[in-house]
Amino acid sequence: MKQRVLKVHPKDNVLVALTDLKKGEPITYEGQEFILQDDIRAKHKFFTVDLSKGDKIYMYGVLVGTAQVDIPKGGWMNTDNTKHAAEPYQYRATDFQWTAPDVSRFRNRTFNGYHRSDGRVGTANYWLFIPTVFCENRNLDVIREALHNELGYAVTDKYKRYTHQLIEALQNGTDIEQVNLFEPDHRPAANRVFKNIDGIKFLNHQGGCGGTRQDAGILGKLLASYANHPNVAGVTVLSLGCQNLQTNDFLGELKSFNPHFDKPLFIFEQQQSQSEEQLIADAIKKTFEGLIEANKLERKPAALDQLCIGVKCGGSDGFSGISANPAVGYLSDLVVALGGKILLAEFPELCGAEQNLIDRTTDEGAARKFIRLMSTYSEQAEKVGSGFHMNPSPGNIKDGLITDAIKSNGAALKGGTSPVIDVLDYTEQATKPGLSLVCTPGNDVEATTGKAASGATLILFTTGLGTPTGNPVCPTIKVSTNSNLTKRMNDIIDIDCGPVVEGEKTIQQMGEEILEYCIRAASGEVIPKAVLLNQDDFIPWKRGVSL
Repeated sequence: MKQRVLKVHPKDNVLVALTDLKKGEPITYEGQEFILQDDIRAKHKFFTVDLSKGDKIYMYGVLVGTAQVDIPKGGWMNTDNTKHAAEPYQYRATDFQWTAPDVSRFRNRTFNGYHRSDGRVGTANYWLFIPTVFCENRNLDVIREALHNELGYAVTDKYKRYTHQLIEALQNGTDIEQVNLFEPDHRPAANRVFKNIDGIKFLNHQGGCGGTRQDAGILGKLLASYANHPNVAGVTVLSLGCQNLQTNDFLGELKSFNPHFDKPLFIFEQQQSQSEEQLIADAIKKTFEGLIEANKLERKPAALDQLCIGVKCGGSDGFSGISANPAVGYLSDLVVALGGKILLAEFPELCGAEQNLIDRTTDEGAARKFIRLMSTYSEQAEKVGSGFHMNPSPGNIKDGLITDAIKSNGAALKGGTSPVIDVLDYTEQATKPGLSLVCTPGNDVEATTGKAASGATLILFTTGLGTPTGNPVCPTIKVSTNSNLTKRMNDIIDIDCGPVVEGEKTIQQMGEEILEYCIRAASGEVIPKAVLLNQDDFIPWKRGVSL
């Protein structure tokens, strides 16, 4: 018989419903019987003890909330009776011990990647267009349309055909309801001119001028980190000329990231050009020449210690911390045991999980850096009348994530159980093998943008509600928490962790399957849906309050 409820940790005083439960229904778990006081939808929680107002609520073995009223045993956890709470955190010396998982199955495995001159290995080979200021976005859009269509990277042809069919139906006086959307073509490389160029990507943004000089400075670091990314083969930069973020500033940041940067780099400044037409033509021609050279690089075997995987969640639900996140966490432990890198970010979604991460941090300086970044971020949010406690979205709450501490402790599971080796501020580069914490917002696109900036060459993105987020230079793999989502949004989901909820697979089995998929994706053998759909989301963080 399928298990209907789950206690995540022995200390918890809540149970998670794995399926819809009815009011008055008796539920037996580990020898105890509970009479449900309310209907409990799948993914939601009910209390295992009578609670008085002010009593503490535990899940994942830690404080996640306090009771706002007296709550009977078997009562439904909701936003009226439960409010966010988390224990304070501090640095304390610990003797943290970690038992690495068995990686004998993967010990001698390789992936086929693009080897760069600095020793790093990319999982893709992209050409990158960078505007130093938003004034150049329109020129990038013109270039994108020309290059994508002619070189075989466009994914909009089916929609153009669909629109053409609608026009024909209107002109012929036929019912437009009879027009069907053309099925997507899942042969992304079929018509490409450059077989070893995985894509031409454009970092359109709204910065570079008009904000503070600090905004421009942070943007310069971000753009330079993308130019230096191991998945990038070459770069074309478009500048207006008079903006805050000067080309020399960008080049200075690039040199600080990589003093020996040797990728093709072409810079065009519009205020020094003869005309806009000439600027665009020159940029296209020079880029075409660069693509010819970059296309000569071919994939070659690399050890799995060259993987740098960012782990992210978005559109989370009550199963995120039950299935997909712990499965990705096991993948994280496997990668760390193999000598690779894991990047765990989203600082607002580590609220309530701080002490565990601090206790696992091997270097006191890094631990104190994490405390400083977290406390500063939290204080900034509170100063504008917000706070980490306001992080759960309406969709999160509707699907069972009632407090930020519940959401955060489930989110932190993506990082696995290994030691925290390093703590990185926004745009700082991951250089040490192991698990690193990266300061970013929880916002899906700002977080994935920041992970790629720190060097992630793949991103594992777990979701329970579904989200179309991707990244321009880092292939993003969508991992569903439940099979219903996988069936409903199959066009964006790559991996289904529903079998964990159904009891058909263990966390460990699922984690190993995810690593197998990552090896194939890193080798170009399978293309994640976000890449197929050109979901190239890019939002720089200005270091303001963003949850």
